Amino acid sequence: MASLLRWARTALRRTPSQPLRFPSTGFQTIPASYILEEECFNAFKQGHYYPVNIGDIFNSTYQVIGKLGYGTTSTVWLAHDLKSQSYVTLKVYTRDASHTEEFQVQAPLDTFTIPRPGGDHGVLVQKPMWESFRHLLYRNPSHRFTEDLLRMGLMQVLLALDYLHTECRLVHTDIKSDNILQEIEDHEILEAFTRGELETPSPRKLVDGVPVYASRRFELPRTFGRAVLSDFGSAVRGDETRVHNAQPNVYRSPEVMLKAKWSYPVDIWNVGVMIWDLFEGKHMFHGNDPDGKGYSTRAHLAEVIGLLGPPPVDLLRRGKRSWEFFTEDGKWKQDVEIAYDQTLEASEAFLEGRNKEMFLAFLGGMLQWRPEDRKTAKELLQDPWLNQGMD
Repeated sequence: MASLLRWARTALRRTPSQPLRFPSTGFQTIPASYILEEECFNAFKQGHYYPVNIGDIFNSTYQVIGKLGYGTTSTVWLAHDLKSQSYVTLKVYTRDASHTEEFQVQAPLDTFTIPRPGGDHGVLVQKPMWESFRHLLYRNPSHRFTEDLLRMGLMQVLLALDYLHTECRLVHTDIKSDNILQEIEDHEILEAFTRGELETPSPRKLVDGVPVYASRRFELPRTFGRAVLSDFGSAVRGDETRVHNAQPNVYRSPEVMLKAKWSYPVDIWNVGVMIWDLFEGKHMFHGNDPDGKGYSTRAHLAEVIGLLGPPPVDLLRRGKRSWEFFTEDGKWKQDVEIAYDQTLEASEAFLEGRNKEMFLAFLGGMLQWRPEDRKTAKELLQDPWLNQGMD
C-alpha cells in the first residue's frame, strides 16, 4: 500500500519545465543617445532599479521571458513558473520603493526578495494581465470606448475602488487609463509573446553595464477578462487627511490644486475626468498656461470654472493656495480667460436625449468642487446610466 501511495504521489507531481535558452545575438542595440523607458527616471540614474535580464531565473522558480512595462517604482516582466508550468508576471520594485500597499490590496501568487548590495528588491508575483485601458484606447481605430465597453470597465473599476476605500482604507491617487489592466483569458497570446522573444529578441541597450529593454506588447486577445485596478505605488492611507501634491496634472482634483485637506474623494474625481479620455477620446482638462509655460494650476482651475461654474467660498477657505487665484469673496483674479461656453453638455459629442442626460448626471456625481459632495464608489455603482443593459 505504501509503495502504491508513493507511486501515486510521483505520478501526480508535475515535472518542472526546463528553462528556455534565449538568443544572445540578433537583437537591435538602441543607441546610447536614445533615452529608453525607465532610463528617464532619476531612480535609474541613482542605480535603484534591479538589472533584470531576459532568461534570468529568480527564486529558483521564475524564468524571465520578456519585459511588459515600467514605472517610477518598478519594472514588470512576463515569466514562466518552471515548477507549475504556468505564466506569471514579476513586478520587480526599485530598492527604495514601498510596496506594502500593493501586497495588501492585490493578493499575490507569491512574493520574494532579491538580495543586492546597497538595498534589496521586493518582487510581487501575479497572474499575467493584458495591457492597459490606454493601450486598448489607442489600438481602437476610433480612439474611444463604446458605451457598453465603458460601462463594463467602470463597473469593475468602481467595485475595486469601493473595496480599496472601505476595506483597505487606501486612497489610490493615480487612477488613469494606464493603471487599469485586463485579465488574460486567451492564453495563446502568452505563447505568442514567448515565441516572439525567441524568434525576434527585444531591442535593448547597456547603460554603464546595466541592461535596459524595450517593452514587448501582447497581441490583441480574442476575448477580454475583467478590468483590474493596478499600480498602488502612490497609494496613501485614507484615514489621515493630506495636503501634499498628488495625482497626474490633468487629473488633479480641486482640493489638491488649492492645497486643502484631501482623502478618498480625490479618486472619485480622477474617475470622472478619466471617463472623458475613454469615451470622448480627449482630455477634459489640459491646464496649458497662456504664457506658454506648459501646465499651470491657474490654467487648470480656469478650465474647471468654465465647466462647473465658480467654486464655493467655503471650499476656498480650506485651501492654503486659494488666495493666489481668488479674492476673499470668491472672484477669479488671475489673468487667464474663463471659457464659460465650454459646458459638459456642449462638449459631450456622442450621446443624445435621455441617455445623454443620464450620462451627464452620472459624471456630475463625481465632478463636484466640494469633495464631500461627490458620490462614493458604492453610490455610483447604483447609478441608472451605469446599470443600463447590465441585467
